[in-house]
Amino acid sequence: MRRVRFKDNGGTVRQGEWHDDGIEFGGERYDPETVDILPPVEPTKIVCVAANYVEHIKEAGRSIPEDLPPRPGFFLKGPNAVAGHGDTVTLPTPAVPASELAGREKGDIELGKGRIDYEGEFGVVIGEQCRNVPEESYMDVVAGYTCLNDISNRDDQDAERNWIRGKAFDNSAPIGPVVATPDEVPEEPRVQLWLNGEKRQDSANDELVFPVSRAIHDVTQFLTLEPGDIVAMGTTVGVGGLSDGDRVEIEVEGVGRLEHTVEA
Repeated sequence: MRRVRFKDNGGTVRQGEWHDDGIEFGGERYDPETVDILPPVEPTKIVCVAANYVEHIKEAGRSIPEDLPPRPGFFLKGPNAVAGHGDTVTLPTPAVPASELAGREKGDIELGKGRIDYEGEFGVVIGEQCRNVPEESYMDVVAGYTCLNDISNRDDQDAERNWIRGKAFDNSAPIGPVVATPDEVPEEPRVQLWLNGEKRQDSANDELVFPVSRAIHDVTQFLTLEPGDIVAMGTTVGVGGLSDGDRVEIEVEGVGRLEHTVEA
């Protein structure tokens, strides 16, 4: 089952099922092109696993296996970061990297030199409040899976320890268009991303450093997850920059395809 939230023509928020021939709710069919598709959940937080795909770790110039992390690393995006299917995301102005600031006067700094990147990912949607989840029973708390774009401001990410400016700015996490139930999605689904129709990312099925079970177990040792929260599992090789007017499409095996555009 693929669950979707949308506004009907009267502006009422509905929760229906997405089928190949349209959205079903209350015995009626709705054309996805004629309704407003909303983010499929309203998370209190998105917990992102950092450096979790082997090929992306290599892409960052690290050696394998020496530079594989000993445990999952995490960062957070808040509810403000959420955007939906079909939305237009306004990109922030990149800051100047800290390495370029040495010896320069404040009025001498030229903004907008950096890069805002896309990162296609699959997100695990939590179905119930949970803490201290054992690895062997992690599926008890999983409601399903969705597509996610971890949009990243690299200049600010490189200049900060906590990545708030770099990762958690407004609309930096488009999600959707649906939540697919676990029976629809493989344990490690294929993730693909297209930029303006050109394929840029395509994950293998054995790239994850830490599986979903380990990620959920580790994060719930110190953080309570709530219904609708998302654990984003990281990105593969092929990360690249976004420009004004770009169209992004992310497809997660068993989920469907999330589409959105960006503007400067």
